[in-house]
Amino acid sequence: MQRRLSAILVLLLVLAPFGNAWAGENRYEETISIFKSALESDHFFDVSYGYAVFPSVGRAGVGVGGARGKGRVFVNGERVGRSTMTQATVGLQLGAQRYRMIVFFEDERAFNEFTSGSFAFSAQAQAVAITAGASATASTAGSSAGVSGGQRDATTVGGFNRGMAVFTVARGGLMYEASIGGARFSFRPS
Repeated sequence: MQRRLSAILVLLLVLAPFGNAWAGENRYEETISIFKSALESDHFFDVSYGYAVFPSVGRAGVGVGGARGKGRVFVNGERVGRSTMTQATVGLQLGAQRYRMIVFFEDERAFNEFTSGSFAFSAQAQAVAITAGASATASTAGSSAGVSGGQRDATTVGGFNRGMAVFTVARGGLMYEASIGGARFSFRPS
């Protein structure tokens, strides 16, 4: 009985950050402003065909994990649709967190690929974390590292990989992870 109660408590603690992520938090302008203020990230707004913004993605895992977030897709600063990101992971992982995410499309081809209905990033995809302190990413496609201050004055590193660049900003929580997985994005026009 105590073991079952402990398991339920752990599950509730792990899933707690998802409440706000799924409660319809629509802070798109704030999220865009944060990424524009991240020094080098603002450059992507000038050179990209478009972007998808996810103000709050919730993620949790205990051995098997997942993430989910809802976003909007923009071209030339105008909203053209909505997107939902769903991620599944497996491996050594424990914890929960929330983060903001933006996906930049280098050109119309990358945008069309993303908006084709159900786009998936493989396990090789990488995201550059914009957080206070040091961060690093690595994948079979390459690696990068950077050091930054806060989310409003962060310096980012990275570039387009297969026509897309992904950046994240942590919002809260803690996640220990050595896992592999993939993310799927759905798209619906406005």
